[in-house]
Amino acid sequence: MKRVYPIVLTPANKGYVVYVPDLKINTEGNDLADAISMARDAIGLWGVTEEDEGRTIPNPSRNYPDHDPNEIVTMVDIDFAAYRRANDLRTIRKNVTIPSWLNDMAEKQGVNFSQVLQDGLKERLDVANR
Repeated sequence: MKRVYPIVLTPANKGYVVYVPDLKINTEGNDLADAISMARDAIGLWGVTEEDEGRTIPNPSRNYPDHDPNEIVTMVDIDFAAYRRANDLRTIRKNVTIPSWLNDMAEKQGVNFSQVLQDGLKERLDVANR
């Protein structure tokens, strides 16, 4: 799921403080590019945590938030599914059942069963190239 959230960047002594009003979260960055990158990371982490807790991620505002003249307001895009794939590296153990003859052939060929299952699931779920 892709979304675009408005952010407010406030100049600080070093870099910028970032506020995401729709989500009521803050982060910071050493410069403008770093601040925007940190905003994307904070939004992604916040979003996948909400999903994991069974809560709904709110839709972004369509309007720029109120801000002071010295602040920068811009939009940050985030693909929550891509963020999860890139950052959620936990592994889960699954018990599978296959015919004995197929197991014997695969073991003789040195097949990595976990990799084959991952590849097959990605293809079946159409996430191989996302």
